[in-house]
Amino acid sequence: MRDLSPEKIRRILVRATNWVGDAVMSVPALKEIRRLFPEARITLMLRPWVKDVYSAVDFIDEVMEYDKGDIHRGWMGLARIVSELRAREFDLAILLQNAIEAALIAWAARIPRRLGYSRDFRRTFLTHPCKIDPEVKAVHQVYYYLGILSSAGLLPPKLWADRRYSPSIGIGVRDADREEARRILQTHGIRATASVIGLNPGAYYGSAKRWLSDRYASVADMLAEKHPAQIVIFGSPGERQIAEEIARQMKHSPVILAGLTTLGQLMGLIKECKLLVTNDSGPMHLGAALDVPQVAIFGSTSEEATGPLSARARVVKHPVECSPCFLRECPIDFRCMTRITAEDVFSVAEEMLAPRQHSFDV
Repeated sequence: MRDLSPEKIRRILVRATNWVGDAVMSVPALKEIRRLFPEARITLMLRPWVKDVYSAVDFIDEVMEYDKGDIHRGWMGLARIVSELRAREFDLAILLQNAIEAALIAWAARIPRRLGYSRDFRRTFLTHPCKIDPEVKAVHQVYYYLGILSSAGLLPPKLWADRRYSPSIGIGVRDADREEARRILQTHGIRATASVIGLNPGAYYGSAKRWLSDRYASVADMLAEKHPAQIVIFGSPGERQIAEEIARQMKHSPVILAGLTTLGQLMGLIKECKLLVTNDSGPMHLGAALDVPQVAIFGSTSEEATGPLSARARVVKHPVECSPCFLRECPIDFRCMTRITAEDVFSVAEEMLAPRQHSFDV
């Protein structure tokens, strides 16, 4: 097994995770890689749609976009990726993404040190196969990514048990995206001095993670009346219908931006918010990483595993016997979400908006 000493490592390739929430939750591992290899050049290979997550960070040196279409085009596309990586002469590949494809590419590129979890038939392609600590399933997912480094002996094991260790998911937003976010708000009639409250009622994983539209509408109206505030609804193009459904049920007219922003612009818009009300989703993690006050609504998933890592976040959840089930769609009566009332969420939102500082444990 090849040496992982910092003096041996000049160039590192990190295969990033594929989804926005996972990208944020892997940030502590990326920060540790920078700390462990301070002199190395770190290249992050990623899918184009998560690129903006890392647009204003200082713990990587370069982003390399990886287009899945290259694989779909067959061996020629794969050969192009492998050839480019081989020419760069990386000393170490750290695979935060789990697919066998990531390990196969690093192996074919002849990267001499290949570090990642030994799962999905990848062991043959790894020089440093890592074991998954079974206890990591009971803690936050940030420790799953940190566990790769722990298994390789680069970090102590079971970091979650060390009270001195506090993982940081903090990231920034490009100035250009902040400026564009303000321009978008102004275009929709929102003054620079206005209080903006963001709603993120979607969740890519499935309907089981989405709180009810009529209750989002009720909370939005209550917040708009109490403060007053301008309500802005975020989401992907596929979630625009949800945003419009909420708008139809509101007394106050919100600004619907679902499907109209890039990820970078969304980050800039979230940063402009006085409060974000959200389901368990990628934007929830972005809000936490950008240190924006938020109320996160959980039902089918576990706040202990994927909750927002922020002292400025509060989770609202109604305990039921079948949660967390981690299903995409509820097969019964959706009790984990229907038992969370608009008043429940509004009450917590009011606490977050109160003019005093709070400290909350997630």
